[in-house]
Amino acid sequence: MSRRFAMETEQNSPTKRPTRWWPAVVILISFFLALIVIRSTGDDNQQFQVLWTLSAILISTILLVSWALFLSRLAKRIRLVILGGLVGAGVLFGTCFRFSQFSGNMVPLFEWRWAKRTLPTTEGQPIEPSAEPSLDPLARLSFPQFLGPSRDCHVPGPELADDWDAEPPKSLWRQPIGAAWSGFAIAGHRAVTQEQRDELEAVACYDIRTGTLLWLHTYPGRYKTAIAGEGPRATPTIHDGRVYALGATGTLNCLDLPTGKPVWQRIIPADAGLKLDAPVDQSGLSGNRNKSKEWGYASSPLIVNGRVVVSAGGEDGRSLLAYDTTTGEPAWTGGDSRAGYSSARLAKLHGESQILIFNQNGLAAHAPGDGSVQWEFEWDVGYPHVSMPVTLPGNRILVSLGYGQGSKLLQVDADDGRFSASELWKSIRMKAKFTNLVFHNGHFFGLDDGMFACIDAERGRRKWKDGRYGHGQILLRGGHILVMAENGDVVLLEANPERHVELTRFAALDGKTWNPPALANDYLLVRNHREAACYRLPSAKPAESAAQ
Repeated sequence: MSRRFAMETEQNSPTKRPTRWWPAVVILISFFLALIVIRSTGDDNQQFQVLWTLSAILISTILLVSWALFLSRLAKRIRLVILGGLVGAGVLFGTCFRFSQFSGNMVPLFEWRWAKRTLPTTEGQPIEPSAEPSLDPLARLSFPQFLGPSRDCHVPGPELADDWDAEPPKSLWRQPIGAAWSGFAIAGHRAVTQEQRDELEAVACYDIRTGTLLWLHTYPGRYKTAIAGEGPRATPTIHDGRVYALGATGTLNCLDLPTGKPVWQRIIPADAGLKLDAPVDQSGLSGNRNKSKEWGYASSPLIVNGRVVVSAGGEDGRSLLAYDTTTGEPAWTGGDSRAGYSSARLAKLHGESQILIFNQNGLAAHAPGDGSVQWEFEWDVGYPHVSMPVTLPGNRILVSLGYGQGSKLLQVDADDGRFSASELWKSIRMKAKFTNLVFHNGHFFGLDDGMFACIDAERGRRKWKDGRYGHGQILLRGGHILVMAENGDVVLLEANPERHVELTRFAALDGKTWNPPALANDYLLVRNHREAACYRLPSAKPAESAAQ
């Protein structure tokens, strides 16, 4: 009786259907095929590869979750566990972490929600004398502006030791700092940079020996976006006892170097005739001419013949602006090109000094006397123009872009006082996104979309490519290239056109580092959007003592 009842119950109960695995297999196979296709498209644009990879991961994850919950025929209890696990993991992650910003290759970065910084203040600090002590051993230290004395990444000074394991760099100080992508400018024992402090932009001066905040000048202004981060972009310039600094929202300050007291101030978007009706904490800029400036003003001030020159991007001859260094009164304006994110630099072409600026429309050369445009080379491709133009012997200039665009070598000709520029070659083998390149011994060295590379100047052919240092910055001293890697490491390379030679490295900072380093004698100042540090790098021993 019981046996018959059991058999009837088994016949009447619904048959359990097997788990449907084939959709999950199809999704996973499709995902790996997509990765192969994405990676096989070449490395001309790392950012697009990352974005496509993230998109493939997101779509595949959504499809797998949908399969597990609705199409898999898994037991109800298992599906509830999967759903609960996903919700719990999401809540836990959101509780512990917050989105910070993107890396140079557009990888999202997160930070602990409870991470806090206590920024240095001037409270309790004695006011230093206004005059530079003549006997101060650091009185001759100088790194006066963006990328060094000539804005070409070439830095004079003693040869550096090439084994930091045997003789480690000496850490003088390391401390929190206000957010910004600005670098340091150095004069004597003073190191000046820019920061974001809550709703205020700030120009800050630190003692290079101790990290003590000597003075802080603040004014209203805040720039922040998810992609570009927070704070000022440009590196200050120090000249004749004054500091010139351009904030991300377009405020140009002239300050007294010893005290930080304001001398004069200009609002360059207003001087360039640009509208300022957008919320500052979204872009800092607005108007149809400012669409290319959605990542803030980034032009480090250039001093030429008693004038300070900055890029504004206005129309009707107000693209490049010059002000009297003493009074701040407008001296001249010139050009009509939209502003990019590069800085102006001085170059001598056919015996004549010209101001070069890599605008969003292309490269332009201005006369230092009146700002008139001497010649232009158009390269308007819709991507940010950031890297500084590199000058070569023979009246040649290299300009470079990231985002898969590459580099172009230009020849500048002069005929009866009229200048023109023509393209000699274009190479996809060097793509400077927002790094800067070095010309040395007939070759260009730099970060090709995040990986170090060397190309020849004759035709733009690749000599080698090796070393993933990310979207950092570089300096050249003697036969060595100092790399400030995106992950915060400082790396020393041999400036060797034949092969990649990494000599030594050390961890200088934590986290994403886009800021340019400053090197004065053996003092190395580095910073990112969270912290700053100063190290003394060991110098190479003389040949005689090294032989002993």
